[in-house]
Amino acid sequence: MRGGRVESLQFLLIIFFSPLLQGFIKKIKALSQGRVGPGILQPYYDLIRLFKKDMVISETASWIFHAAPFVTFVSVLAASVITPVFSLQGGIFKAGDIIAIIYTLALGRFFMALAGLDAGTGFGGEGSSREATLAIIVEPVLIMAIFTAAIAGGSTSLSILSRSANIFRSPAHVLAFAAFYVALIAETGRVPVDNPDTHLELTMIHEGMVLEYSGPYLALMEWAHFMKQMLLFTIALDLFFPFGMQGGSTALGLAPAPGIYLIKVFIMGVAVALTESTRAKMRFFQLPSLLGGAFVLALLSVITLIMLGG
Repeated sequence: MRGGRVESLQFLLIIFFSPLLQGFIKKIKALSQGRVGPGILQPYYDLIRLFKKDMVISETASWIFHAAPFVTFVSVLAASVITPVFSLQGGIFKAGDIIAIIYTLALGRFFMALAGLDAGTGFGGEGSSREATLAIIVEPVLIMAIFTAAIAGGSTSLSILSRSANIFRSPAHVLAFAAFYVALIAETGRVPVDNPDTHLELTMIHEGMVLEYSGPYLALMEWAHFMKQMLLFTIALDLFFPFGMQGGSTALGLAPAPGIYLIKVFIMGVAVALTESTRAKMRFFQLPSLLGGAFVLALLSVITLIMLGG
């Protein structure tokens, strides 16, 4: 069997294992805090339960409210399809420009913010406003950190960057990864930026935007959020820890690659869980200082790379 068929389906790992990653992170976080916590399969049970429930929809909701779950899910799915997961082969990855991937994800965030406003509730508007404010700061951090890898690799194609990347080739890559990691925490709505386990109006950002959703719509929103988290982990691994990715063209040659990929993803999940367990939720008006510091790190990574001659 040729590897091309395998490569064209590697995004399925993100679709089906993303809830497992979410459950794993919650489990590690609970154990680090001395709690038992839910089982690692709980997100699957939650999604199944939501798909079976009826929906309650606001009378003021327009087509935006109905379209947002599908646009959000499809945008993450489209970005996943063109992202190398464990193999660098395949013509589809020629479309995998890292800038295009980031702004495909931004399309889903845009519709989520619109849907939060469309429901006509105060909490939805609050969550959308906060999400838009964070996006203004987080996206430049992501792009600037990516520029470090792009300048070093001479391309913005994620597959080319993964081929040319090594682990921390220079101090610039260390700074870029630190900035990317902070942006990843913000993008996935985790402590200290957001708290995914609360519905308190003073702290929620992501939860505020989806608060009016229920049933299958909420299931699509949550599943898309899990997939986005695993996709951002994958992008970080492609840029900074690409070891184990296979360039072979046969299924046999690709056999160990998915296992290596999942090990790396779950190790990163441990890091995120420990970060959440050792940090307190920051006040919203303190977040620009944190994310501004991440932008400075990303900018310094580009300057350092240029000074060191690429």
